[in-house]
Amino acid sequence: QVQLVESGGGLVQPGDSLRLSCAPSGRTFGTYAMGWFRQTPGKEREFVAAIAWSGASTYYAGSVKGRFTISRDNAKNTVYLEMNSLKAEDTAVYYCAAKMTATQALGTMQSPLDWPSWGQGTQVTVSS
Repeated sequence: QVQLVESGGGLVQPGDSLRLSCAPSGRTFGTYAMGWFRQTPGKEREFVAAIAWSGASTYYAGSVKGRFTISRDNAKNTVYLEMNSLKAEDTAVYYCAAKMTATQALGTMQSPLDWPSWGQGTQVTVSS
C-alpha cells in the first residue's frame, strides 16, 4: 500500500472550477493506476474517475463525464482532477486512490474494494 495526500478542495459557487491534486507520500507512482472517488454523509463512496499508470487511458463516471478531467504528471509524481461547471450535487469529500496494476481495465475498477490505497480526503463544497 501507498500513502496518498490530497489537496485543493474548498468552497466554490455553482459553475466554478476547481483542481484537486494527489501525491504519494514517500514513494513514486511506479505502475499505479490512480482514481478519484467521492462520498457524502450517509452514502457509499462513489467512483468518479480513473487513469492508467501510463496516462494513456482514462475512465469516468457518467455524472462527471465532460465536466471533469483526470490527468497525471509522473515526473512530478502527482495526479490531478480538474473539475469544471461544478454543481451543488458535486459537493462531497473527494478521495484519491491507488492500485498497483498495469493491466487491469479501468472500467472494472469502479468499486472502492478494488483500490487498496487511499488518501485522507479533501472537502469540496459547491454552494451559492
